Amino acid sequence: MKLKRLGCAVACATASMGVLWSIHAHAELGGAPMSPPADDHTATVRALQRAMRAADGSSAGAPAYTVRELSLASGTVIHEYTSAAGTVFGVAWRGPSMPDLGQVFGSYLPQYKAGVEAAHAARGWRAPVSVDSSAIVIRTGGHMGSFSGQAWLPQALPAGVTGSDIQ
Repeated sequence: MKLKRLGCAVACATASMGVLWSIHAHAELGGAPMSPPADDHTATVRALQRAMRAADGSSAGAPAYTVRELSLASGTVIHEYTSAAGTVFGVAWRGPSMPDLGQVFGSYLPQYKAGVEAAHAARGWRAPVSVDSSAIVIRTGGHMGSFSGQAWLPQALPAGVTGSDIQ
């Protein structure tokens, strides 16, 4: 029992250090697009693609969403899915360190934390995390040096876009 508690404490400390050491990207789901962190002079942001025109397939008008890529100095790459109205409805990341999930999830962070606790209770500390609710869907996984995840707001997905498009 003491060994299990020690393992839990080590896992919590490791996760906390990852969040503290991660580079802060200033955006959150349901909010405005991110900008490069002020302390990261090598971070770059670029439009990855202008995607998904109107649901009827016409090419007139603005795209239904835009994908932007933020490359952090740590090597982590974040793809941000922004609606035509300028609201972030999906985020995906991959890299050697986790992004600051508090910044990424914003007001949805408590739901993520509850998902982490449920995953650890059901499958142990090495389990990937999955949160499925009507408000947010989150998938995270990986191991030291190779993390990835996706999160999206189901109610905010533009017509014709599914969660599998968030990569």
